[in-house]
Amino acid sequence: MNSIRVRVLLALLGMLVVTAAVMGVLTYRNVLAETEALFDYQLRQMAFSLRDQGEIAPEQASTLADVQLDFVVQIWTGDGRIIYPPRLRTDLPTIAPLGLAEITVQGKTWRTFSVATGDRVIQVAQPLQIRQKLAAAAALRSIAPLLFIAPAMALVIWWLAAQTLAPLRRVADGVRARDEQSLQPLPTAGLPDEVAPLVNALNGLLQRLGASLGAQRAFVSDAAHELRSPLTALKLQMQLLKRAPDDAARAGAVEALNAGIDRAARLVEQLLTLARAEPGAPVAALRPIDLSEVVRAAVADTVPLALARGTAIELYADAPVPVLGDAATLTVLARNLADNAVRYAPGGSRVELRVYADGAVAVLQVDDAGPGIPPEERERVFDRFYRHAAGDEAGTGLGLAIVRSVAVRHGATVALADSPLGGLRVTVRFAPGATSTRAPGATATCAPGATATRAPGATATRPPGATSARAPVDAGVPTLPGAASAAATSDRDENHRGDS
Repeated sequence: MNSIRVRVLLALLGMLVVTAAVMGVLTYRNVLAETEALFDYQLRQMAFSLRDQGEIAPEQASTLADVQLDFVVQIWTGDGRIIYPPRLRTDLPTIAPLGLAEITVQGKTWRTFSVATGDRVIQVAQPLQIRQKLAAAAALRSIAPLLFIAPAMALVIWWLAAQTLAPLRRVADGVRARDEQSLQPLPTAGLPDEVAPLVNALNGLLQRLGASLGAQRAFVSDAAHELRSPLTALKLQMQLLKRAPDDAARAGAVEALNAGIDRAARLVEQLLTLARAEPGAPVAALRPIDLSEVVRAAVADTVPLALARGTAIELYADAPVPVLGDAATLTVLARNLADNAVRYAPGGSRVELRVYADGAVAVLQVDDAGPGIPPEERERVFDRFYRHAAGDEAGTGLGLAIVRSVAVRHGATVALADSPLGGLRVTVRFAPGATSTRAPGATATCAPGATATRAPGATATRPPGATSARAPVDAGVPTLPGAASAAATSDRDENHRGDS
């Protein structure tokens, strides 16, 4: 039984029935007692009246002798001789205890009142059965109105319950009448205070659903638009390949086609990553993880691109920095930041990544020597498919959008600023939580083949106090072909914290 209306009606009707029953019983007992008291009063008054008269008049005698009279009068002399009624009845009381009493004669109970005068005893008696019958009839007549009032009250309660729950029914009808495209707020005018919070919550949900669906529509529309260009380019490159007049032209067309396929694949991968990071996507359980290890793994994925561009990547991860998060999505965040920094940094420059704890806040900081982003565009670059026109690098416009989506899911903030290296500094600050503070003199550890890598001809520069040492091959740090893999150690002081 899940109906509020039925439950309310049953509760109110049950209370009405119980109340009517209690009132009926109490009224019945009270009227019964009052009627008994009234009959006793009549017995006394008749007895006192006969006592004061001294004798029974002839007209009274004939009335008292009426067999239909509920009262019986008996008079005895002082010595116990009965002088009234003249005709004896065997079923009448034969004793006369003074005052009120109940006497049983031949199975019949009498209620009597006896009073004594100078030379006689007067007794007025009434059959107890008749008294009770009359009292019960009077009591039933007093509670008879309840038998009519209770059903009328039940109808009133049913009507009141229907009127009280009518706003809920209107809200339900309004929601039921909508389809998946109708996300307008429900009307709140005239709603009771108890229903208004529910409707306001529904309107908030509808608003969030509308925003989510709008974002999804915009995402699908933007994705379709962005995919059209690389697919068109692939089609043109395929036509050029077919029309190539010689092997050299054919090889160039194949290379261009492969590059176009790589760009399209990267765009699709970025779109899928962004879709998984968008609001409304399933959220992985957050667990305590080491942010330093996550960034090391992301940097390792970026090493091939850095080597190809001749860019050095330096990672300063002095100590474990615990955060509450999802390792997979945080790896995507760090990889996108490192990838963007490498792509937009000029060849032969360096990219620095730092992971540290600023008090109770975990911080990831990425610096590059690229062209940077003007302050007026730093908010817009987080929009999907927005590309800042800088250099010759053609990106997808999704990297920073993915970074912000992942950061929001982890309660982190992303800030852009000018880098001391001359390019852009991206700082990700996580919500205050349990972090490990670095002891003075701690060294920055390196992911195998990922930290402080240097392509041929590229020079890896380090901040003051940092040294570069060639990692021994037998120490488990692989050496990439044509590149030196080094471990950057740093006695980083508080000046580095000020940079964040």
